[in-house]
Amino acid sequence: MGSNEQTSGFSQIQSPAQTRFTEYLIRENDRIQDGFDSWLFHPGMLFHSPNKWWGDRGKRNTPHEGLDLCLYRDQDGRIHCLDDNTRIPVLYDGVIVAIVNDFLGKSVIVEHQYDDSDSLGFCSIYGHINPPDNLQLGKSVKKGGILATIADSSRSKSGIQPHLHISLGVTGKFISYERFDWKTIGSWDLLTLLDPLLVLDRPYQVLEDFPAPLRQG
Repeated sequence: MGSNEQTSGFSQIQSPAQTRFTEYLIRENDRIQDGFDSWLFHPGMLFHSPNKWWGDRGKRNTPHEGLDLCLYRDQDGRIHCLDDNTRIPVLYDGVIVAIVNDFLGKSVIVEHQYDDSDSLGFCSIYGHINPPDNLQLGKSVKKGGILATIADSSRSKSGIQPHLHISLGVTGKFISYERFDWKTIGSWDLLTLLDPLLVLDRPYQVLEDFPAPLRQG
């Protein structure tokens, strides 16, 4: 388990163990294999940000429920964007417990074992993705296994770049995910959200302004 603790909803919750997510992402995407160095974020992409990073860059309706992965820098200092061909790996071993629509594609929830706790579980949520048609509830998945690709956002009226939204949440041991949707996730009393940056396995930098590829987004 990680050493960072959050106290919202459940007392003294520790973050799950650090992942190998970026390592798996690089391995499964040929275009990213050429010199990945670090993730880049606008402040609006971060967990609990009150602001958007697209469109009018105004206030969100609710604080950001997770982390938006979109930009990275290579070892030559060049900045790249993830695209809708990007293959998305699973963070931890788990089971598919929900597949729901979101405003760019679909969101998939994977439930995991929370350490050795008898009373807690946790889940990872992958938003704005395009899972295969044969992905079914109850399917077991292994960390590093490919879950989906990023959804194509070109038809979105918001002008937002293709990106992966990741949320982490600690839950009670036995819950139903039938209530899950993006209107309730931030206020759902059965889910305590954690900052995905705490488990990310590569360096990152927060930018004060967008690089050129996104300034017109």
